[in-house]
Amino acid sequence: MSRKTETIPPQYFENKYRSDIDPWKFRTSDYEREKYAATIGALGRQRYASALEIGCSIGVLTALLAERCDQVLAIDASATAIAAARETVVKNATFQVGNLPQDFPAGKFSLIVLSEVLYYFVAADLARLAALCVAALRPGGEIILCHWLGETNYPLPGRAASDLFAQAVAAILPSRALIRDDVYRLERFSEAWPEAAVAAG
Repeated sequence: MSRKTETIPPQYFENKYRSDIDPWKFRTSDYEREKYAATIGALGRQRYASALEIGCSIGVLTALLAERCDQVLAIDASATAIAAARETVVKNATFQVGNLPQDFPAGKFSLIVLSEVLYYFVAADLARLAALCVAALRPGGEIILCHWLGETNYPLPGRAASDLFAQAVAAILPSRALIRDDVYRLERFSEAWPEAAVAAG
C-alpha cells in the first residue's frame, strides 16, 4: 500500500462526514469507548483550566474532556463534523473549524490532546504542529497523544508519527510516559513526572 505524499486535505474529511456523520463509529464502537476511557485515564491531573483538542471530529471525546476541564477549545478541519459536535451542547466547550497547522488557534492551554490525527500529516507539517503545541502549552501543562497502530495509506504510520512528535517536543517536554503500545499507542508528555506517575502497560 503506497502512502500519501502530502498532508491529507480538509476536503477528505468533509467528504467522509457528509457521507456518514460518524464514519469511524466514535459513538457506537466498543473499541472507541475503551480507548476514550483509557485516554481520560491517562490524564495526569484531576482538573485543567483550559484544554485544546485537535481533530475533535463530532465531539465524543470532547464531552469527556469537558468533564475534567474548565474550558475546552475543540478544532477540526470538517465544518460538517463541527456542526454535529456543536449539537452535543457541551456548555464549557467551544468548537472551531480549522485546517492545521496553519489555522492553529491563539491562546494558552494546560492540556492539549491529539487523538488519531498525527498520521494525517507529512513530517514537515507534523513538526510545525508540534512546535505550535509546545508554544501554546502553559508551564506545567501536558500533551496527550493517542494513535492507532494498524496499517493505512496515510502519510505516516502511527508509531512513526508519535516518535516524530516526541523528537520535536523533547527539549521542552522531556518526560514521555508510554501508557499503551499495542493496537493503539497512548502517551503523555510533560516537563517532568515522578517515576511513580508513569503507568505500566
